[in-house]
Amino acid sequence: MQGHLIYGQEKAQTDLLNFYQSGHLPHAILMLGKEGSGGLALAIAFAQFLLCEQKGALLETCGQCAACLKTKALVHPDLHFTFPSFPPKPGVKTNSRNFITEFREFFARHPYGSVADWLESIGAKDRQSGNISAEECKEMIETLGLKAMEGAYKIQIVWRPEYLGKEGNILLKLIEEPPSNTIFLLVAEQTDSVLETILSRTQLVRLQPMTNEAIQEVLKRIYQVPEQEAAQAAVLAEGNVAHALTILQENESDWLQLIKDWFNGVFTFNGNLVGKWVDQASKLSTVQLKNFLMYAQQLLGHTLRMSMIPGYQAALSAADAQFVSRLAARQFHYQTINEMDRLIGAAVYHVERNANTKVVLLHLSVAMQYALKGTKLSA
Repeated sequence: MQGHLIYGQEKAQTDLLNFYQSGHLPHAILMLGKEGSGGLALAIAFAQFLLCEQKGALLETCGQCAACLKTKALVHPDLHFTFPSFPPKPGVKTNSRNFITEFREFFARHPYGSVADWLESIGAKDRQSGNISAEECKEMIETLGLKAMEGAYKIQIVWRPEYLGKEGNILLKLIEEPPSNTIFLLVAEQTDSVLETILSRTQLVRLQPMTNEAIQEVLKRIYQVPEQEAAQAAVLAEGNVAHALTILQENESDWLQLIKDWFNGVFTFNGNLVGKWVDQASKLSTVQLKNFLMYAQQLLGHTLRMSMIPGYQAALSAADAQFVSRLAARQFHYQTINEMDRLIGAAVYHVERNANTKVVLLHLSVAMQYALKGTKLSA
């Protein structure tokens, strides 16, 4: 199974291929993974594999047959989509087909996008505005009751079954006893929000949290983000590509240079340099400053590990890794690094609560200088 959009989900891909090779492909598979882990992209890649007309000996899609091309464009007549939406205008019922063109465009542009990103793109007020209606469930039964038009399978992808309320019970018989060669692929993030009656009728495939390396690859290869920016966003993304993209949209500064300027002033006990840095950093928005400080914490964490673990390789860009290596060469005591990390964490707390930015940053810098001396600054 090829998936030019799939990174970091080798285990899930193997599980899906094992189902296929066993000759007992489950008729309902629930792919469970946190937001931004690529569940929708994986479901579409698996659908392409099932519909491919020229699978290779290594169970790879050819990527060139008519079925592959149609699936990649999300226009294959035997591939159906259900996703959260809302009535486009008064008097029109909620139904995914009202937004199928927008959905195709959204996925082409943002294959790791969150449901919030999707709903915002079609003009929803918030993610609570989305819904999968009873009428759409009934329509799903009718559609899947028809014969496949071109492929060996009829495939129904349900993105975020959490948006199925009690209406989802309409689908129970269809999921439990579907027409022949009908496959349900449900993509969820939280099992406790999926109807238990549906959950019990599916085969679970767990997606792994995205590693920093995988997120960097997604950002660079799919979204064409420069390496340095991709590495910085990946460190803060907490396994969520969608969050990494939000961070990139919110941050415009060169964080590494800003950190170098800051640490240079702090480590040399140069008040003028610290003052200039405070003036510069205080111009960042609250969100940008919070992300910047959290990134500094990440670099300190890598510094500590590099100092204490022989051969440690930081999952960072070349420039960031070089900077961390230079910090580690200073041979700070681990308690000093821990104290600096604690101080930055406290500053994040105050920034989030709209404290005076310049006061917070100046106090933080002076407190870090005290930490370097092995003492603490009085509050």
